[in-house]
Amino acid sequence: MGLNFHQLHIFYNVATRGSFSAAAQALHMTQPAVTMQIQALEEYFGTKLLHRSTKKLQLSEAGHKLFPYAQRCMELVRETEEMMSNYTLDLHGKLVLAASLTIGEYMLPPILGHFAKLHPHLDIHMRVMNSSQIVEGIRSQQLHLGLVEAPVADNDIHVEPIMEDELLLVVPRDHSLAAVSEVKLEDVLSYPFVLREMGSGTRIVMEEALRQQGVDPEKLHVVMELGSTGAVKSAVEAGIGVTMLSPYVVRHEEALGLLKTIRIQQVNMKRQFYAVHAQADLLSLPATALLTMLRNRHDKELLR
Repeated sequence: MGLNFHQLHIFYNVATRGSFSAAAQALHMTQPAVTMQIQALEEYFGTKLLHRSTKKLQLSEAGHKLFPYAQRCMELVRETEEMMSNYTLDLHGKLVLAASLTIGEYMLPPILGHFAKLHPHLDIHMRVMNSSQIVEGIRSQQLHLGLVEAPVADNDIHVEPIMEDELLLVVPRDHSLAAVSEVKLEDVLSYPFVLREMGSGTRIVMEEALRQQGVDPEKLHVVMELGSTGAVKSAVEAGIGVTMLSPYVVRHEEALGLLKTIRIQQVNMKRQFYAVHAQADLLSLPATALLTMLRNRHDKELLR
């Protein structure tokens, strides 16, 4: 028997996960089957690739030499699937993904709608979850793909910048600033603010941008803190105060003339969104096809 990718894939998983049992669980294989494939690979090369002990698993010198080649094979297969996904018109099976609040409720639905039209035989399940829940779902293989609003520091998770967003000032339609398209920061600070609760991703981005401008966020005149973006929009629409939100979040209200977004001059409130998936696993073709669509920035056209 010659060298085959399946054995390299198993070796890569064992090496990255640090145990036969973890690799077996990730690959939906029995531990003896994983062990047998590693032994077959060692017999093929005529050398030990792993040193087994009761405490931990370590790569041998030959294993360390093989690992980057196995990694390159994984990357090449991923690139191949990404390229070929452009030509796969009839995807079948199930795609299970999750996204954090802003992405999942406001940005992703039109993208998924377009994706579903392209692949009508694909069963798509999308959940809205926080970042820690998404990472756990990826690790437990309950999710194929995740989209989060902050980078993830986890060696088992592949993280890729995929979308960019920014926060703008949002005011009600009859506000004194509603007639302008841009405003100076100092002209905004005196107004009452309605904000998400402390610790929300949107608020963190806003507060960091203010600090970069030498403004203490605690000195804002915050008249109301609310636990959902929908509640913040309703409060601003009612004239209770102004806020900072993504234009994706208020695009319907702005189209109806209920709210107005205004850019604040010389203040950068841009933020990056990220795609996450298991580092050691190959993405399914449906997940690869969706990720390719996101990489190609189709979302800009779909969200207009």
